Amino acid sequence: MVARDFLHDPAVRSWLGGVEPAWTLLDLGSLDALRREPSKDSRALRLANDLTNAEISASAVARNALTLLRLAADRGGLKLTATGNLSRTVVAEMVGLFEWPAFDRTEAFRFHKVVNEPDFLPLFFVRQVAQFAKLVRPYRGSLRTTSLGKDLLTEERHRALQAILFHVTFWHVDLGYLGAGVHGSWPQRDIGILLWSLSVAAADWQSPEKLSRLCAIPTDEILRASWDTGSLTMEARILRPLLWFGLLEHRADKEPGARFAERHFYRKTALFDRFLGFTVRTEQPDSARH
Repeated sequence: MVARDFLHDPAVRSWLGGVEPAWTLLDLGSLDALRREPSKDSRALRLANDLTNAEISASAVARNALTLLRLAADRGGLKLTATGNLSRTVVAEMVGLFEWPAFDRTEAFRFHKVVNEPDFLPLFFVRQVAQFAKLVRPYRGSLRTTSLGKDLLTEERHRALQAILFHVTFWHVDLGYLGAGVHGSWPQRDIGILLWSLSVAAADWQSPEKLSRLCAIPTDEILRASWDTGSLTMEARILRPLLWFGLLEHRADKEPGARFAERHFYRKTALFDRFLGFTVRTEQPDSARH
């Protein structure tokens, strides 16, 4: 087992509440290897680049990115505002075209007379990731599909789209805005460790609080927080984006006796194990943690 002294720290033990983290199964070499982004030279974590059309469709990010790329390509670009956002006309059209898990259009736009791109998180997220991946780019007042983006629109090439978008999202894009900017880059900076931990800990429904303790390595800031901001940040920056990529599924249960309160639960989908592959060593046989 790794990090035994760390686990004996009273603050860590209090935060864990009796939960034994999944990542403590890893030997030190594998723990370090999972801190490196996937590449030809780093094979601890691999992303499948040969997904079928059905598997691509299971990912809201990949599916809607294809919609964005096709429209921008077919129209020779999508109009941008002076501030660089997609125009309200384009956004309104995308609101009707985009399908997104756990997104209620009526509730989201109840207080909006007009909808700007940053108000529509699914479009804002997909556009930012696609642009970071150089699949689209602003040019002369419009958002245009690049040569790489057009190449990925072909049926054979878009089998790799999920891997490209996923890699960019978790290893290169700052997802801090999804967690209100708290706790810096935590826990995204340990995404490889988180993903492996989820692979052994999220086979059954688990709450964000439980998954945070099973999968995330806490920092002093997390341990000192007066309330459980760690679980909220884990859900916002890791669990929900994984839901958008089709790797997790979600359910919400009503709290007994509470009119509006809900408890949220996540578990991995079949696409999780199909898309993510790991080559690691453990110090005892793999087992799911509950």
